[in-house]
Order: sequence, then C-alpha cells, then structure tokens
Amino acid sequence: MFKNMIVYRIAPQWQVDLSQVEEALAKTPFVECGATQEKSLGWVPPRGDAHGLMAESVGGQWVLRFMVESKMLPGSVLNRKVKEKAARIEQETGRKPGKKEAKELKDEAKLDLLPMAFTKQGSMWVWIDPQAHWLVLDTSSQGRADEVVTLLVEALPGLSVALLDTQTSPQAAMSHWLSTQEPPVGFSVDRECELKSADEAKAVVRYARHPLDIDEVREHIAAGKLPTKLAMTWDDRVSFLLSEGLQVRKISFLDTVFEGTKADDGGFDTDVAIATGELSKLIPDLIEALGGEGRTELGGTPPAAPAADAPATADASPAGSPAAAAAGDADDDAPF
Repeated sequence: MFKNMIVYRIAPQWQVDLSQVEEALAKTPFVECGATQEKSLGWVPPRGDAHGLMAESVGGQWVLRFMVESKMLPGSVLNRKVKEKAARIEQETGRKPGKKEAKELKDEAKLDLLPMAFTKQGSMWVWIDPQAHWLVLDTSSQGRADEVVTLLVEALPGLSVALLDTQTSPQAAMSHWLSTQEPPVGFSVDRECELKSADEAKAVVRYARHPLDIDEVREHIAAGKLPTKLAMTWDDRVSFLLSEGLQVRKISFLDTVFEGTKADDGGFDTDVAIATGELSKLIPDLIEALGGEGRTELGGTPPAAPAADAPATADASPAGSPAAAAAGDADDDAPF
C-alpha cells in the first residue's frame, strides 16, 4: 500500500463527514467494460469485500480505491481491419473511401474488434487526511493523478485542492544537498540519482547502487546538470525516491517500522495504520526540508519560513495544474 505519493493540499473550508463521501462515491461504482466499451472507471471497496463501503476510516484516516479497466486494442490490428474494409469497398464500388468515410470505417472496425480485445485493470489508493487537510494519491504519474482528482472534485461538493507547493523547488534543494553533502535534518541521501543537463543536448547521468558523496557528482552539478531524481531515507524508517516534480516514488518501509509487530499482524487496518502513520510524519518533514509550503491559492496556508537546510534562494515550484487547483474542476502500470 502506497508505493508512490502525489500530495495535494485540501482547502481548509472543506468540511464533510465520511458518510457524505461514501454517499457520493457510491453513485459511481466501478463496472467492468461492456462489449464495445473502451474504458471504464469508478470506485471499489478498499477492503476488497463485495458490496463493501467505498470509503473506509482507520484511525481517523480515510482510504478510498479507484479502479480503471481498458481494452487493449493494438494499432496494427485496427489498421489492418480498416484496410480490409476499405479494400472491400474499392472492390465493390471501384472507388477509394475518402477521408470522412475512412474515419467512419475506423470507428466501425473498432466496434468490431472491441468485443474480442483483452482487458487490463489498474487501481489507485487514495488517502484523505481530514485533520491535516491532505489528499494523497498512490501514483507517480501526474496525468493519472489529475484525472482522479478531477473526478473527486466533481463527486464531492465543495472540494477544492491544489498540488503541494514548496518555497524551494525539489530540484534546487537536491542540487544543494548533493553539492554540499549536507542533507536536511532527519534525512539521508542514498545511492541512486539522476542528473540531466538543461541545454539542447539533454545529457543524462544516472547513478544506481553507487555512493553519491564523490567529486564527480559535484562536478556534474557545477557543469549545469540538475538532479531529476534522488534516493533518500527519512528517520531510518522510510526510503523513497524524490523527483523534480515533488513526486515521492518507490516508497519502502524499513524494518524499524515493524519492530514490535508480530509476523501475523497484517490485513487492511494494519497496513493502513502503518502507511498513514509513517507518511503523515514524513510529509511535513519533507515540506520543512523544502523551505515550507508555498502559495497553494486555497487560502489559510501561510508560507513557512525557509528551512536552514535549504538553499537561500531557489525557484518556487508551480502551484499545480489547472485541473487539480480548480474548485469544481498505483500502481505505475495502471491503464489510465
């Protein structure tokens, strides 16, 4: 549970109870694709129980699960079917189909093939912290996150969110940490990093399972290459990969997290309690390491003072995409 994180700030004025969320999500349950349907999406019970609740609360943390199914229709198969239809028309009438007719033939071919197409499903965990006003999505794809957030905003009246924004951009902060070899308090730099040049060459240098406290890394940064990914560990409890876009990827809970738990301690409630318990502490520490929150355009979230571990001046990261910031506006292999 929660291998990735994209974090949104929820407007402080949004106040609902769990029953209202349940009622809203129950209106759009996931239903498998019909015979000629390309894509289907909706909400499923996070516990996995048939006819279970769409919104669960564990320790005051709300957990939802979004599901998508799509038909896998290779372009080469579709094109072959279209050519067959066009050839039949030419043989019967002696003329080639025009552009408009060719488009109609493509639509017909798609309807013919969809009932035979394989389907692919993917799901995404969604976590709402109603006290801290966080919305957290288990994905590393901003496009997938925007789609789910837009559907949530449409489903839940009054919900307004914006992508987490920090005073210091992750890229500027990562450059500072690697150049000075001084990670922020509570964090350590691990052995994975990607550096990319900003010029037309777009040269990329990647380190994997390699120490980063070496002159070569500092020289790359001095030459203009900027970090796009950096592996870190927080409090010897959670390891992750921080991206330039403030996505948190490859989350791994370390052994210290499970000290005192029994081997058979598991199940939905335990998994949720561990994940949300650790990540709800990691998020504010990461924000502090990046100089505090920036302007989210939601009000009620004043910027914090820059952290001592962050560079004195840095570019601010964008407040968020229009789809995510507007009011009323997994897995990595999920097909959406």
